Amino acid sequence: MEVHRVGRDISVLSDQLPVPGIGFLAVNAFVLHAAEPVVVDTGLSLPDRGFMDALGSVVDPEDVRWIWLTHPDRDHTGALFDILAAAPRARVVTTFLGMGIMSTVRPLPLDRVRLVNPGQTLDVGDRTLHAFRPPLYDSPATVGFHDDRSQAVFSSDCFGAPLPSAELAGSDNADDIPVEVLRAGQLLWATVDSPWVHLVNEQSYRATFEPLRAAAPKTVLSTHLPPAVGRTADFLDMLHTAPTAEPFVGPDQQALEELLAGFEPSASPAA
Repeated sequence: MEVHRVGRDISVLSDQLPVPGIGFLAVNAFVLHAAEPVVVDTGLSLPDRGFMDALGSVVDPEDVRWIWLTHPDRDHTGALFDILAAAPRARVVTTFLGMGIMSTVRPLPLDRVRLVNPGQTLDVGDRTLHAFRPPLYDSPATVGFHDDRSQAVFSSDCFGAPLPSAELAGSDNADDIPVEVLRAGQLLWATVDSPWVHLVNEQSYRATFEPLRAAAPKTVLSTHLPPAVGRTADFLDMLHTAPTAEPFVGPDQQALEELLAGFEPSASPAA
C-alpha cells in the first residue's frame, strides 16, 4: 500500500486491484485527522496487504476513535477486526442494515457500534460529519459523509473508475488521468456497480445529487478513484449522463474459458 496526503487533515491509504478485461481499480481507505481520528473503511479482505502498517504510519491505532464503514462489502472491511483490537476506544460507524450484514460473517460487538443514517451527523471533536447516501451505490447500507471543516466528501463507491494502469489507479491526484479516460471509466463503473441506474426515474434520481450540490465540496474522495480536487461540477455532470450510458454486460462462460486458456503454459517442444 501507498500513503498520500490530501491537505492537512486527510491521509489516503491507497491500494489497487487488477480487474481482468476492464483495467485497474483503486481501493482506498482514509484517515481523517480530526480531534477524534476517523478511519474511513478498512481495505481489502485479502492477505498480506499491509493495511495495519500503512495505518500505523499516519496515526497511532490506539488514538483512533471512529471507524466509518461506508458499506460492508469485503473491499471495505478487510482490517476491521484488526483495528478494533488495536484501537480499544474506537467505535464502528454503520447502519442497522450494515451491522446485520457484517454479523453474518463475524458479529460486531454491539457496545462498539454507532448507528448513523443518511441525514444525521457525527461530532468528532473539532468538526461535524454530515452523513448522506451517495447518488450511485451497490449496497443499500451505503452511507458517505461530508466533512464541513476540510470541505471533503467521502463518497464510497460513487465516482469510481477502472483505469488503464496500476500507476494511474494509485495516483495521488485524479488530475493525472486524461479527462476522456476518466469520464469513460466513471461511466463504465456506474453501469458495473450500479446497474439499476438505467431504470431510474430521472427526476427522482437527480434529486439525490442535492446533498453533494449543497455541500459543494472542494475534494471528492472515492474508494475507487484517486483524490479529486476541484472536480465536483464535472462529477455531477457525469452523474446526469450515467442513466443513458451503455449498459455493462460481463464476460460469459466462453470468454472465461478463453481467458483461462491464455493462462495455460505452452506445450514443451518435442524431444
